[in-house]
Formats: sequence, structure tokens, C-alpha cells
Amino acid sequence: MSKRVIVDPITRIEGHLRAEVIVGDDGVVQDAFVSSTLWRGLEVIAKGRDPRNIPLMMQRICGVCTYSHYLKSTMAVEDALGITIPYNAELVRTLMNAALFIHDHPVHFYHLHGVDWVDIVSALSADPAKASKLAFKYTDNPIGTGENELKKVQEKVAKFAKNPQGLGPFANAYWGHGTYRFTPEQNLIALSHYLKALEMQRTAAQLMAIFGAKQPHPQSLVVGGVTCVMDILNPAKMGEYLVKFQELADFINNAYYADIVMAAEMYKTEPSVMKPMGVKNFMASKEFMVGRNDYLFNSGIIMNGDLSKVLEIDEDMITEEATHSWYSDNDPQHPYNGTTKPNYTGFVDGDSVGPDGKMVHSKMINEKEKYSWIKSPRYNGEPMEVGPLASILVGYASGNKKVVKVVGDFLGKTGVPAAALFSTLGRTAGRMLQAKLVADNALIAFNNLIENLKVDQETCATYTIDKDKEYKGRGIGEVPRGTLSHWIRIKNGVVENYQAVVPSTWNAGPMDSKGAKGPYEADLIGLKIKDLTQPLEIIRIIHSYDPCIACAVHVMDTKGKTLSEYKLDPLYGACSV
Repeated sequence: MSKRVIVDPITRIEGHLRAEVIVGDDGVVQDAFVSSTLWRGLEVIAKGRDPRNIPLMMQRICGVCTYSHYLKSTMAVEDALGITIPYNAELVRTLMNAALFIHDHPVHFYHLHGVDWVDIVSALSADPAKASKLAFKYTDNPIGTGENELKKVQEKVAKFAKNPQGLGPFANAYWGHGTYRFTPEQNLIALSHYLKALEMQRTAAQLMAIFGAKQPHPQSLVVGGVTCVMDILNPAKMGEYLVKFQELADFINNAYYADIVMAAEMYKTEPSVMKPMGVKNFMASKEFMVGRNDYLFNSGIIMNGDLSKVLEIDEDMITEEATHSWYSDNDPQHPYNGTTKPNYTGFVDGDSVGPDGKMVHSKMINEKEKYSWIKSPRYNGEPMEVGPLASILVGYASGNKKVVKVVGDFLGKTGVPAAALFSTLGRTAGRMLQAKLVADNALIAFNNLIENLKVDQETCATYTIDKDKEYKGRGIGEVPRGTLSHWIRIKNGVVENYQAVVPSTWNAGPMDSKGAKGPYEADLIGLKIKDLTQPLEIIRIIHSYDPCIACAVHVMDTKGKTLSEYKLDPLYGACSV
């Protein structure tokens, strides 16, 4: 008899996400449903406002990828108004983007996804001397793996274990789970890098703030260019950027890269990690101008995993539908004409597997009706995966020499076949490879900026907004979690309509009117779960996408009871309870 397993909330992500799977007697997932349990609503707030203010508001969608939304929203307004920004501004935006990418990807692996691969408790039984020697197998210049450093790591985590609250930040995980594959020494190496990555986070935030004034929520982008001209003309600021960038690049090449090679070695026989993915359509966008008409990442579409051809993106084929989303307009809509009218229908009563394995009463997704605040984006009616893996695959299939080399080197070093790219391991490796490409190439933009400043110090273009004209434009490109697009229509000098189609929407959207699953749901079907009370396999797959559902404050009662109701007038109105 099949059983329903609910994972809610999925922790170590940005925002609120719930996964439900129906599992047969053999432990294999027969069907899967994923729901975002919070509403974004910023598109509604944007209406009627001055378009020049919208980018500062849109970056508040998230507390992590703030720069991504800030940049794409600014680009949308510039596209609508027909603005070409100065070359210096393009390069500065690239350098700020690089700061975000080499911050975001290591944080995802070590602090959000890493404990799906690394058994922290196992690391306490490792031999530090043996682990220190082993680290040289994966890189010639290991970081944080000296014997004494590893002993201190063990001592630090052992103190957590003796604390009355247990393992502190590592508490309540599935330690000892049957799908962990690292040896105690490998777990200790990765644990040391987990702690080292906390230091790297501080440096990465400082790197963004050099040209962005602060992090999160930098302030130096404006419609038309950037405002940090005094910073890029200051040799001390430029030198500071260079030193901090090189420190982070060293960590990516000698810790992050090495750990993913280690993971490929040990997990390439783990079925739940190597299971073929459910959606093999990929979309990626052009990003990272490092020189004039020179971009690091390519744009394109791959269908059905066919790497022999890359299709051009036709933006008219991008739609969002809401058949199973908590919105009232079900039919597919192009983002320029998209609507955001909430229609929440809630959950239904049922039974699911409890923490002790017994069936318990639960509030459950009603998969026959609406069940998520995320819409279902489609390209020409088909679900697509977006993200670093999509970017790497599109670059690889396009013959991008830089991408082909790093992919070839990784496959050669690990001995895994190219088919392994279409798996959870491939998705995790793709993110690391994208970080390495940024770490190895972003300073091309830095050097070109220095050269151009010798003859040109322009950083912002002038423009006007004619209130008698109507405008529409979009900002589209690659951000750490995949292809992000912001779409704006301007009328009478204010925003008439606004839509953001974010990467996690592409990946986490519910099934569409034809019953076609998005990447999250499709990936879970066919997955074998060893222990229904410890569904680490589900969490590992979902985490590999780096979900970012954060957009709003959300309060809920675990029994499903309504706590309070609020009404907000999106146009300058007050809040009433």
C-alpha cells in the first residue's frame, strides 16, 4: 500500500518550500508534488510607481541574491527606455556580479547542501594525520587541512556535541544515513572547509561592498549605469578588490573544486545521486561581459539532453500558467501581460508517515487542485531546468572553449562519464564549475576596466521618460541560480505592469494543465528512499537546485489554523488587521 511522506519545511534553503511524495511498498517514489507556501507579491507593489525606483525595491525579493534582482530590474527599465550604458558601467557590473557568484556558490555547497554529502559525526572519528595526507590527493595546494588544523576542527565540533543543545548548527540531521559515502577522513576534510567557508563569506561580502557600498542590498546601480565612479578611480579600492578576489579564487580552486572531485569519486556509485534527472530540457542566458562583445557564458536551449545542437531563445515563447498555482488566471501568459491575482485554496486533511514511521493525521497538498504559490513557467509549452548546470551544458554544447576545457578536465580527473552530468552529482558539479570559470576569468573584466579608464571615465548614460509614450522592456540573464528575467511595461511615466520570472520558479513550479511536471517534481519520481522517516535522498535532490523561495515574511500555524488576516493596499495604503 502506498504511503505519503511530507517534508515541510525543507530547511537550509532561502524561503519556504514543502515536498510531498507518494511511495510504494518497495520504497520507490511513485509521484511527487512541491509547494511554495509563501506569496511574493512584489509585482503588485510595483504597479503605479516611478520605474527608476523599482530596481531598489525588487532587490528586496531576496536577502541573498539581492544584486541579481537589482541588476535585472535595472536592465529591464534600461531596455524599455532604449538606454545603452557606458562600457565602464558594464565592466563594473560584471565585477560586482563576480563577487556574488563566488560568494553564492561556495555558500550553497558548504552551508546549505554540504551536509547532504558530509557526515559531520563521522568526521569526529577521523585520523587527522591520515586526513591531512589524503587532502593532497585532490589538490596540490590544500586549504585548512594541516594536521593541527584538522585536530582543532574536531575539538571545535566535539564541544558542540557536548553542549546540552546537541550539535548546535549540525543538530537534527540524519547522521549515519545509509547513503553517506565519504570516509571519516574525507568527512573531516570537508568539515574543515565548511568552517573555512564561513570566513570566506565575510571576505565575499566585503568584495561586493567595494563597488556596491554595502552587502546585502548594494546601492550603486542606477538606471543608465553605476554611481561608484570615485571608487573605480581610486587605486586603493581597485587593489583591495584584486586582493580579496584572489583570496576567494584560491579557495574555489583548492577547496571547493577538490571537494567536488572527492564527492564524484565516492558518490558515483550511489543510486540516489546518480539517478537520471526527470527533465532534460535546459535554458541558459548570456552573462558576464568581460570585454567588448565578449561574454563568459552563452545563451541557448537544449532539448531532451541532446548536446549536438543548441537552439536560440525566442523570448516570445516564454509563458507562465497557474492551473495548479494559487492564482486566479490559469491560462498561459507572456510575462509582459502576466497577472498576479492570489486565489489561495489551502490544504486538505489526510494521513502521512510520522517521525516514528506510524501514520499520522496531516494537512496535505490537494494535487487535483491548486497547491503552490509558484507559477509554472514554460518555454514553447515545455518545462525547462535552469541553473549553473544548464549554463555549463549550453556553453559545452556551443563549443565555448573555456567551458569545454573545465568540463573535460573535471570528467578526466574524476573518471565519470559525460552522462553523469544529467544527475544530482552533475548539477552539484556544474555549480562548482561555473564558480571556477568566474574565479579564473572575471579579472579579464578588471584589467579591461583599468585600460578603458585611461581614456574614458564615463559611467552613466543620460535619458528621459516621455509620459506620453508607452514602453516595455526586460532584463534577462544568468544569475547564481539560473536564468532570471524581469519584465516591465511603463505608461504615463509609471509602471503599468511588472513580472519577475525567477530561476526557482522554472525549477520548482507545479505540474501544468497537461500534467507535465517541473524539474523538482520530475526528479523525485523513481527515487528509492531507504528509510521513510529519514528521507535524506529527497532533501539532497531538492538542495542540488539551490532553491531560493524567499520573498516575504510568512507566519503559519503547524496545525494549519489561520493566525490572522491582513489587508494591504498596494498603492500607498495602510495595513489593517
